[in-house]
Amino acid sequence: MPVTVCTWNINSVRLREGIVLRLLREEAPDILCLQETKSPVEKIPLEGFTGLGYTHVLSRGDKGYNGVAILSKLPLDPVDPQNFGGKGDARHVVGRLKSGVEIHNVYLPAGGDIPDPAVNEKFDHKLRFVDDLTRWGEASKASAILVGDLNIAPREDDVWSHKQLLKVVSHTPVEVAAFERARAAGRWVDVTRADHGDGQLYTWWSYRAKDWDAADKGRRLDHVWATPDIAPAPGAGGSRVLRAVRGWEKPSDHAPVFATFDI
Repeated sequence: MPVTVCTWNINSVRLREGIVLRLLREEAPDILCLQETKSPVEKIPLEGFTGLGYTHVLSRGDKGYNGVAILSKLPLDPVDPQNFGGKGDARHVVGRLKSGVEIHNVYLPAGGDIPDPAVNEKFDHKLRFVDDLTRWGEASKASAILVGDLNIAPREDDVWSHKQLLKVVSHTPVEVAAFERARAAGRWVDVTRADHGDGQLYTWWSYRAKDWDAADKGRRLDHVWATPDIAPAPGAGGSRVLRAVRGWEKPSDHAPVFATFDI
């Protein structure tokens, strides 16, 4: 059965409820994974989402920061999340489809501004989080899709300027190496890249740019991974970045990313 999954860092689900509803109406993915919901679970505005058929909801939340949620038209059984990074914060939520495939929604820490774990605890936490993700991936035997804002742009064509961003958190060599270890350990297929091949591809554009679209100084921070047994053949996953959403009213600084699986 074809199942379309979308991942989107919404940067406050309560503030941006309207554009979530618009996306669900216009694009109608089977499963929407949101990060940075910035809301306690009980205050997520579910009525509109359930009214559109997204009646299966799994979420974890913190007041004002972090937070992950899965909105699904398909039944999902909850699975205990991992405590990646060791802080117990709301950065991972998991559901299992009736087919047995697990949907992992991950919000990896941004890591602050200084790419040195010795002086920046946030960066140290980020690297520990990725190391935990690596160890878990090595041990996991499940058929799985992992999506989310992973806050690392690993490839040179995942950023607007490889040279200028080498010392900028999200594209530093230490982060990229850790990211690739995690991907290899879980045998994850990068579905978006498998579909798009080489070339500049971004999912995030800073609020700081006066004209984000014209400047186009983006990074690919949002990812769709799948275990090899369920990953689509290259070019067959229907993966796309809905760039136009970055220009909607009161937008997130991230664009949604889609992929379709035969599961």
